Amino acid sequence: MDSLSTQFLTKIIPYQGLELKPHWIYETTGIMGNTLIAFKGPCEVTLDHMVDLEDVKKKAPIYSPEMVHFLGEWFIDSLEQGILLQHLLVASVYEWLWEHGVTQLHRRGNDIYYQERKFSVSIATKSLVSILIHLGVNVRTEGTPIATSGLQEMNINPETFAKDILARFSSDYQIWKWARVKVTAR
Repeated sequence: MDSLSTQFLTKIIPYQGLELKPHWIYETTGIMGNTLIAFKGPCEVTLDHMVDLEDVKKKAPIYSPEMVHFLGEWFIDSLEQGILLQHLLVASVYEWLWEHGVTQLHRRGNDIYYQERKFSVSIATKSLVSILIHLGVNVRTEGTPIATSGLQEMNINPETFAKDILARFSSDYQIWKWARVKVTAR
């Protein structure tokens, strides 16, 4: 059965979009294989480092003074399966927020909004060897180019949040993998 390694990195790491490349997690952490990590840091993705073609067309760079970043790499070939993993990750965050008393939330695709202000950014893409996912959740929002919301205004500790999401997603991932092997064909 496929395993998934997770880790919260305590080092502050700025996210620029360049990190969304094969083996960046291995090069940074030494963890090889299917992995989901989380770390805090600012976010500034310029158009020349963006993989979301809609944002490029709109000339909409991404900026946040502080985010919790989830970065995942799976050594699979299906972008569709990667998008489903992305959806599961976003759903994990959405569900966690509701369980912790955050209301006035809604989700459009793989984006979460709080009080009609954008709370997260997310993308899944394919490299030559893997599927890569980034999910950024705002912590602070001053200076963002659009109306945004963040963990700080919700009084949520970013590190606790990140560790809880890693554990929740890992558990869901193992349940999903186990569901595949526990059944027989008829």
